[in-house]
Amino acid sequence: MSTEPTGGSGPSFPYPLVATDLDGTLLSPDDTVSARTRDALTAATAAGAAHIIVTGRSVAWTRHVLDDLGYEGIAVCGQGAQVYHAGEHRLLTSVTLDRQLAGLALAKIEAEVGPLALAASRDGLEGEVLVGPGYVVQEGPLPAVPFTDVAELWSAPLNKVYVQHPRLTDDELAAVAQQAAGDLVGVTMAGAGIVELLPLGLTKATGLSLAARRLGVKAADTIAFGDMPNDIPMFAWSAHGVAMANAHEDLKAVANEVTASNEEDGIAVVLERLLP
Repeated sequence: MSTEPTGGSGPSFPYPLVATDLDGTLLSPDDTVSARTRDALTAATAAGAAHIIVTGRSVAWTRHVLDDLGYEGIAVCGQGAQVYHAGEHRLLTSVTLDRQLAGLALAKIEAEVGPLALAASRDGLEGEVLVGPGYVVQEGPLPAVPFTDVAELWSAPLNKVYVQHPRLTDDELAAVAQQAAGDLVGVTMAGAGIVELLPLGLTKATGLSLAARRLGVKAADTIAFGDMPNDIPMFAWSAHGVAMANAHEDLKAVANEVTASNEEDGIAVVLERLLP
């Protein structure tokens, strides 16, 4: 998949940077990218745009997808914590979570709602995802390492901690976590069953701004596509935010427009309209 601008003699694409979320946005429900969306992105890059994938997944859970797509550009992973060069298989930047603050944040949240099921993403290209008792992992071929002693959670640098609650909805849990510990950690909801605790102040916009700077483009140059509340900061940073039809209502509320769903080539619908 072409990701860097290729130039050309015709009119240029109106947004020099196209930023796309991965799950629920660029990927179809079967974890593929449709031919129509591939063609639209290829046409946009041929007209002068760069494409950056911006995902909540850590690099370890993203690399195989990028390799399967033939994606060779820069990807922002781990909710902005990691900037990764897919073509070179190299981690360019990485931000880790203060484990002492994270432990205090968990204690404050559990004081409000009771015990949580926990998982965590370790830092690095090969960063393992640790999964504790009762934590429900999304279906798919993603590697995970079980743990039983919570001390294992804190034994190596982390990018994020995942929390689940047996009764609260994702939105309810995110709201409680924000209220109880939002002064210690960042809190975001990235998908069904995925509420995350992050380094304070870290968002997808953080990583996207770093990646964009490497490509010499600015926020005013950027059109962004997404589907979940963790995409809200990316929309706020970008010049134009496009929510998928399948997006969370909180994201739709701040989007500049709503396109078709990821099943219906929503990215391609917009790019084709903008192509010269």
